[in-house]
Amino acid sequence: MARILTITLNPALDLNLETGAVSLGTVNRSRTTRLDAAGKGINLGCVLSRLGHRVCVSGLLGGLNAAPFERLFETELLEDRFIRVPGQNRINVKIAEDDGRVTDLNGPGFTAPPDSLQQLEASLDNLLSECDALAIAGSLPADVSPEALSRLIARARKAEVPVWLDTSGPALAAGIAALPDGIKPNLGELSQWAGRPMNSPEAIHRAARKLQDGGIDNVVISMGAKGVLWLSPRGNWQSCPPPVRAVSTVCAGDTLLAGLLHGLLEDHHPEQVLSTATALSAECVRHTGVGDPMAEDFTRLIQQTRVTPWPGQNNNGEMPL
Repeated sequence: MARILTITLNPALDLNLETGAVSLGTVNRSRTTRLDAAGKGINLGCVLSRLGHRVCVSGLLGGLNAAPFERLFETELLEDRFIRVPGQNRINVKIAEDDGRVTDLNGPGFTAPPDSLQQLEASLDNLLSECDALAIAGSLPADVSPEALSRLIARARKAEVPVWLDTSGPALAAGIAALPDGIKPNLGELSQWAGRPMNSPEAIHRAARKLQDGGIDNVVISMGAKGVLWLSPRGNWQSCPPPVRAVSTVCAGDTLLAGLLHGLLEDHHPEQVLSTATALSAECVRHTGVGDPMAEDFTRLIQQTRVTPWPGQNNNGEMPL
């Protein structure tokens, strides 16, 4: 199995609530309540560790409420190489209603001292020398510039370590300019980058192709219940997920990227890579938290996932999604 490094610059404690329809301005009661140490790179690391890989997690971590993260790292067998900073990690509230709607209330986090980023960058060369791939995922603290993200990508490219990016907004734009090996925006993030809505299959395809033509080998567009579009050096594919009842989509994208990295590092055929990753993401939305590759019906979910070459046509001559 591979050794993988993930970087999370803005971790969070996620307060996940499952409830019926929320009535604003009144008292609502949740059916379940769960507090998780999280962050996109940390979520990625948990799934990759469960898939059997050796995972090192790094980034910036507030020292005042670091204990839940440290317990998670120990439980999930993640090597902790985070740089501790003064202050506390943000707390995000995620409300999942029965109809599938998820509302996020994201809190403010720590202020990262300038020397903390310098420490992280200084540690990166040694970390990269020991790993087979790097995934940088999540948002940036308010005082960290997108250019700092570009520098991390540039260090990975200089070390000839494959680097994947999963972020949004100005950080995504800056990261794209640094040419990571792969990116995984969802439709909202792709729309923001392109400056126009992704309201048709043709618009999605054009934007993805523009990114690949610009020098990014792997462009993965996650489209929720419509599946995944993956443009890769070995061909282009789209997947249709198995039918599942969605409870929470919070960690679905992180789980999808972990499944993709797993398949790529294990040198699986692209169709197997995408079917496994898509099925794992579908498993994830059935519950709170990251996807579980040990779920009893996981093999069945893979079998129910449809992967086809792109482009293809449906019976009406339209590009399917």
